[in-house]
Amino acid sequence: MLGSQFIRTCSKFIQSTSSIFLRRQQFAVNRLYNRRFLAQFAKMTDPSTYKLNHTMLRVKDPKASLEFYQDKLGMKLIRTLDFPEAKFSLYFLVYDGENALNAGKEWTDREGVLELTHNYGTESDPEYKVNNGNADPYRGFGHICVSVDNIDLVCDRLISSGVKFQKKLTDGRQKDIAFALDPDGYWVELISSRTAKVENVTDPSAYRLNHTMIRVKDPEKSLKFYQDVLGMKLLRTGEHEAAKFTLYFLGYNNDPNFVINSGVGVHNFEGILELTWNWGTEKDPEFKGYHNGNDQPQGFGHICVSVDDLDAACERFEKLGVNWKKRLTDGRMKNVAFILDEDNYWVEIIQNEAIKKNANW
Repeated sequence: MLGSQFIRTCSKFIQSTSSIFLRRQQFAVNRLYNRRFLAQFAKMTDPSTYKLNHTMLRVKDPKASLEFYQDKLGMKLIRTLDFPEAKFSLYFLVYDGENALNAGKEWTDREGVLELTHNYGTESDPEYKVNNGNADPYRGFGHICVSVDNIDLVCDRLISSGVKFQKKLTDGRQKDIAFALDPDGYWVELISSRTAKVENVTDPSAYRLNHTMIRVKDPEKSLKFYQDVLGMKLLRTGEHEAAKFTLYFLGYNNDPNFVINSGVGVHNFEGILELTWNWGTEKDPEFKGYHNGNDQPQGFGHICVSVDDLDAACERFEKLGVNWKKRLTDGRMKNVAFILDEDNYWVEIIQNEAIKKNANW
């Protein structure tokens, strides 16, 4: 009798101890899982929050370029970064003011920013010339585009102030677009924002740095990169059968009511990327590809995407197998990275400082 009771007591003790042990084990597992989950969460990044922040162009003479973009096109200088040890300066210009799309925002939290890069001494070098990306054999980058409220008046004023044009409104078959030339010969497309206009009145604060155009060899590969890797959305496609080229307009548009190819709103956006595909380049064995602007002769430098979490975004890009020009850990600047698209154009990745403070710009 005593033996049976002893056995039952021991059995209950073992069960109780096992239960406590199992609960402790489960608690430890849960804690480990939660830590891993939180760590994973901390490293998450949401591409729908990304922004096509800026386009970088190298300039010969910053004084002449700043005068053009501010006085002629109505942009505002909001940031200057000087790097005297590396002998270059960066100038960031935007459309700001009462009717601006990104009025008052921190510069990394914007779209439609133009970055001008000046390497010291080029302004006094008679041999220095910028490659504008539109002359063979160095074609690649095509233009930046500004949408304006009163295109006829804007073009008339630019002509009156001595600005040269690659194409005036009256030239060619397309009478609704023009191409002005900046001091370095870069093409600046001018289009109508398609908003209500007042006769003989134009408001630069209502202008938009609408898009940046680059030529691509294989649209299927490029669209996959910009949509699947960088998280952009296709906004509009324009096919020009007679001239045998197609245009693809992409951007970070999160409006659930937006309809692709509706034409609604796109002219009044900022931060759009236009990919131009000339038919047949993707299967032409003689076509070696486009000039990326960073090989000699230089001109266009890069487009830039600002992200919600720089480390997490770069980790995601790594997992997606991107080609890197510069990882965060490379070089002295630990707050920027550069990835390469399918045509070897550089895409800078920076932190959106309005979401998370990362760098002291």
